[in-house]
Formats: sequence, structure tokens, C-alpha cells
Amino acid sequence: QVQLVESGGGSVRSGGSLRLSCTTHRLPTSTYTLAWFRQAPGKEREGVAAISRGGSTTYADSVKGRFTVPQVNAENMLYLKMNNLKPADTGMYFCAAGSPWWSQALRRASYNYWGQGTRVTVSS
Repeated sequence: QVQLVESGGGSVRSGGSLRLSCTTHRLPTSTYTLAWFRQAPGKEREGVAAISRGGSTTYADSVKGRFTVPQVNAENMLYLKMNNLKPADTGMYFCAAGSPWWSQALRRASYNYWGQGTRVTVSS
């Protein structure tokens, strides 16, 4: 049974930082890409960042320069370092796993495995 578990969410003031973690379990070895998505109340789930097994990363324009997916040695781990958080970053953050074409790495339909999410709240 595949399982993805997020942690690290919480409440932070505008301008603050958080570090999210995702631990994956029983992923097929052929899985190539891990990604972060987020969803605010009443809005569609949107891609935030993705990293491939080869170390390529891509970010949504809204988070470029503020969020980073670090390179790690453990293939079953995914992190998201969020700096200079803004109220617009508030929402549920999900990790996802799949093997998308790279140009589709921030599209929800590209992923077949999902975590349950961790909540991030940024207050002004």
C-alpha cells in the first residue's frame, strides 16, 4: 500500500518561514517525480514545486525565489522550504508522486499518489 505523509505545517506570521516534509512509503521504484501542491478554501489545487529523480526542479511563478525543494539523498523523502510567507500562501499543502512529462510536472492530473495534506496558515 502506497502512502505519503506530510508534516511541518503550522501557523506563522507574514514574512516567516516553514519547512514541510513528506515521507513516502512503498512507492513503485519506477516513480520519477515528487511534487508539492496546495489548495486554499474555495480554490483549485495548484502545483507549487516538483523535483525529479535526476534532481531537476520547477516552481510555480507565485513562489519562485521564496520556496525551495532541496536536493536530498534519501529517495523516499521530499521537503519544501518556504521563506517570506504571505497570507496568500495559506492552504492545505499536499505531496504527490508520479512520473509526469516534465512540462506537466505542476499539473494535478500528472500524479497518481497523494498524501492527506498539512495545513499552513499565514497571518498578516
